[in-house]
Amino acid sequence: MTLRVTQSMMHSQLLRNVNNNLSRMERNQNVLSTGRKILKPSDDPVGITYALHYRSELSINEQYQKNIDTAKAYVDHTDTILGQVNDLIQRANELTTQGVNGTNPQSALDAIAQELGQIYEQAVTLGNDRLNGKYIFNGQKTDIQPYTTAGAPTESSDDQKIVYQFSAGVTVPINVTGNEVFGIGSGPNQEPDNLFSVLKDLQNDFLNGDQTAARTDMDRLTSRFNKFLDVRAEVGARANRIDLLDSRLQDLNQNLTALDSKVEDADIAETITNLQADQNVYQASLSVGAKIIQPSLLDYLR
Repeated sequence: MTLRVTQSMMHSQLLRNVNNNLSRMERNQNVLSTGRKILKPSDDPVGITYALHYRSELSINEQYQKNIDTAKAYVDHTDTILGQVNDLIQRANELTTQGVNGTNPQSALDAIAQELGQIYEQAVTLGNDRLNGKYIFNGQKTDIQPYTTAGAPTESSDDQKIVYQFSAGVTVPINVTGNEVFGIGSGPNQEPDNLFSVLKDLQNDFLNGDQTAARTDMDRLTSRFNKFLDVRAEVGARANRIDLLDSRLQDLNQNLTALDSKVEDADIAETITNLQADQNVYQASLSVGAKIIQPSLLDYLR
């Protein structure tokens, strides 16, 4: 039995085909305007799962990158200040070596004592150094000044570390404490080679012309300098590790971005070609439709 094709059936089929062509054109236009081939989860249920995973990883890495940038600034600044402390200790050592050679008159010793006094005050200034308004040598108590000019030889800093996380399970302390740099100045663990105490004692030794005491204090200065070099080496090692973590994180971000691009990004050349083909088909369907629906009741009544 042959199925009778009515005019209404032809019109319905025509409209359905025209709408399908229009829908394909709309999708390709949306893909071109967004640059993404997954516009809704139903476009690629498996792909959207991977895409969300990659986006989450990139978002977490963005925070890790901020931590690394902050840590690098902190460690670099600390290293700069330690370099200045290093210069002060070396200058104090030069002056002490000059002062204990037994050939200097008291006036020369007074001049040495005066410069040692300036070195002491500058050391206190560096001990109270701040970055972004926070004291860098006072552990986690970054809002409290650790040293005073009058009491620095008997003062100590907070010993707590500021720890940053740079990836899952990877944490690195970014600060060194004043106790590590200048020595513990108070309490049961007070260190005899506290830098502030040694500088003050050396100043008094030369003011009093006591070169024997100055030689003893010179040994204390050497002891502090050796400990200070260990701290500088530790800061340098941390800076290198943070640089390595930064490089690794950038490589990881590049890989994740490439993977996400493969899943989500549209092939622009392919999409333009498809859109042009869809436009041609759409125009053809409209042309054919105009011919199909052209006969009307008036045409039959002529």
